[in-house]
Parts: sequence; C-alpha cells; structure tokens
Amino acid sequence: MSDRRPSQGRRGPSRTASHNPGRAQPARQVALDVLQAVRESDAYANLLLPGRIARAQLSPADAALATELTYGTLRMEGYYDRVIARAAGRTVDRIDPPLLDVLRLGAHQLLATRVPPHAAVNESVALARTVGSRSGTGFVNGVLREIGRHTPEEWQQRVGGDAKNEDERLAALTSHPAWIVRALRRSLEAEGREAELPDLLDADNTAPRVNLVALPGLADPPSGARPDRYSPVGFTAGGGDPQELMEASGGALRVQDEGSQLAALALTRARPVEPGERWLDLCAGPGGKAALLAAEALAGGATLVANEVVPARAELVRRALAPVPLDVPVWERDGVALGREHAGEFDRILLDAPCTGLGALRRRPEARWRKQPKDVAELTRLQEALLDAAIVALKPGGLLAYVTCSPHLAETHAIVDNALDRNDGLLEPVGTAGVVQSLASERLDLAGDGDRVQLWPHRHVTDAMFIALLTKRA
Repeated sequence: MSDRRPSQGRRGPSRTASHNPGRAQPARQVALDVLQAVRESDAYANLLLPGRIARAQLSPADAALATELTYGTLRMEGYYDRVIARAAGRTVDRIDPPLLDVLRLGAHQLLATRVPPHAAVNESVALARTVGSRSGTGFVNGVLREIGRHTPEEWQQRVGGDAKNEDERLAALTSHPAWIVRALRRSLEAEGREAELPDLLDADNTAPRVNLVALPGLADPPSGARPDRYSPVGFTAGGGDPQELMEASGGALRVQDEGSQLAALALTRARPVEPGERWLDLCAGPGGKAALLAAEALAGGATLVANEVVPARAELVRRALAPVPLDVPVWERDGVALGREHAGEFDRILLDAPCTGLGALRRRPEARWRKQPKDVAELTRLQEALLDAAIVALKPGGLLAYVTCSPHLAETHAIVDNALDRNDGLLEPVGTAGVVQSLASERLDLAGDGDRVQLWPHRHVTDAMFIALLTKRA
C-alpha cells in the first residue's frame, strides 16, 4: 500500500445532504440520504428508499442506480470499513460519520460496480461538500484515490490476510459479524452441510428477486408471470413495475417472499379445512402472512383473528387485510397473556415469532449490524413464552405452526425441542417436510428428520424460514 495518507483536517459542522440540494448527482444524493437515516435513526432502507426515490422524481435509470448504491453499500459495509481504514490509516470510528457514509458509497462504486473511477471519486467529493468541511472533501478525495490504486482482488487479499481464523476471514470478506458467521456455520453443521457456508454468505449479499403472491380466490398472476417453484400461489412478474400490479389488483397481488408463503400455507393446507374453524395469527405484524391466511380462511369457511401488540404494526396488519372480504378482528394484546385469556379456542394458530431476522439479511442488510449475541437470549425467552401461550390457546386436536425468519439453532430447533419436552404427552410434531413438499411442484432439497423445515437463500432462493408444525393431542 502507498505510504501516502490523506489528512482529514479539523472536522467541520455535520449537515445532511438535503441542506445543499443539487451539489451532487441525484441518485447518489438519494443513496446518501438513506444511508444517513439508517445510521442516525435506525431506519430500514427497504421502507425508506422508495419514498426518497419518488420524492426526488428519479428516472428509472437513476432509481436503479440509487437502489444499487444503497443496498450494495449496506450489504458490504463491514468489508468497506476495513478497506477504508487501511486506505485512511485510521480506524473508522475516528472518521466523521457523515464523511464515512460518503466513503462507503465511494468504495462500493470503486470496488463493486462499473462506475468509472474518476466519476466515483468526483461525485463522492461533491457529496462530501454537503456534509463536511473543506478539509473533509480533501480527505474523501485522498482516501478514495488510495482505494482506486489497487484492484478489488488486491483489497480482498489484504483484508482477508488480517483474519486470525477462517470464520473471521469469511466475516470480513462477506461483511457479516463474526458471531453470525459462527451461528450460520452451526446451523449448517446440524444438517451436515457445513461446506455450504460460503454460498450462504454470498447469497446474503445478492439482491433478492421481487417475488409476489396472488391471494387465492381473489386474484390470479398476470399474463407472462413465472410461477414459483415451491409456492402454488407465488410468482415473479414477467416485467413491469410490481407496484403497478399491486395497485391494479387492489392489493390482491402483493410482494411476498416464497418462504413466507410456504410458512402460511403449511398451516392452512396441512389438512382439509372444516367450515367454522377459528384461526389465530398470534404475532401478525406487518400482515403479509395474515393476508394469505385470511384468503385461505375465506375459501375454507374459517374465521381468523390477527393479533399484533405494537400499535403501528397493527395498523399495517389492517392495511394488509383490507383486500380480503373477510371480517378479521385485529387485536393489540400481549401475545403471552392472550393464551391464558383464550385457552383452547383456536383450531389453527400461526406463531411467526419475533426473532433476530438472520434469515432475511439479503432484504434488510443493515439488520446484521443491529443484533448482538445477547439479543438471542432475550428473544428465545420471548419465543418460548409465546409458544407456550399458543399451545394453551390451541384446541385439542388443533394445529400450530411455529415459524421464524432465522436459522439460528437457539431460535428454531431448540425452541421446538424444549416445548416438546415441557409438554410431553400433550404436544407432538407433524411431518412438516411432507406438508411443504406437497405444496411444491419441484422437489425441495431439505435436511433433517422431516418434522421441521429449514429453508435457505442459497439452496431454495427464499428467506431462511424455519417451519415446524405441531399438534395438540385430543
């Protein structure tokens, strides 16, 4: 590496990019705005970016660029920070955060896109003028020129060479916290598939396809749509804007990951629906699975109650349910207490439990930096309490689906194993793998004993959903 080190100088006042409109190319300005909001207020890019693109009235090409810059930078943030630290000669915690956002965007353009290096540097300097002092622009210019002096392959060798072991090397190069890499390794080891770990980590950094669902009985996929491999109601659009499809259908067509569809359908189609059944979605927010359950309940003559303790998320559930002509009460109750209050009332219950979200890192890349190992212990206590409540609320002979968007063993198999131990003689597993396979037109590559299903981004091109069906003995 060159011995030349850029000088940041004294930090100037931090200002958001919106205070100086027009100083940089609009797509990059939007990407920077989103990165700042993610950093400053824990915003989620997938919720914020569409509105920022619309507000800036970006052309389709610029919207695509803003999307790539935002998600690409967030996915590889940890790796870029290592590169930036080497190029700057200082750790990233000694760099003014707004300038660090600019550097991350610039590093992504230099190392992972076809943007010409001079454009990546010059546009980043223009962005730096909106958030830092004059010395800050020189600092950004110097760091990015240092990064550009070396090939992406050279940077990978340098960053990877700093690692003390293989998990740390994979964590650095694929931009995952090391504890997540270790957790994912253990989950794959439990299936005898440890060798797939690099493929899984790469899949977390691959932009997911836009997958949709046609709510059964309410809409059909549009002409030219490609059916999903596994979900009988899922598809990818042959072209056009998914938002236009959703609006034209009144919400009966909607974006939903194929794994989420399978989780809901496993509960509704594991056995025939008897008219008059009463169903519960215990943790329903934000409402995607609830909408699919409601459509299935309508078709089968069942009723559904959706529960979501967080008021803002409960409102999202109401909006998600609006396209389904079924009266679905949306409760805002503590799910743990709900079991005691409604003991033995429900024939089918979906418990899509709050979790670390490690199964959806390709959709919410920033989430990988927001969780810590200690969060797992807190979440597993809540998951166990919610599952116990669901078991109490289930009728004898009823069916329960325990679902998480995480492959972490503590949040999946351990939760189910402990519940079976605590309810020995009362609760028994159902052949979940057979149920899920019966939904699919193609063979699912699944591991395990058949009582549970773990989906994977690299293997099934879905979120890493865990599904376990349980029944309460009559």
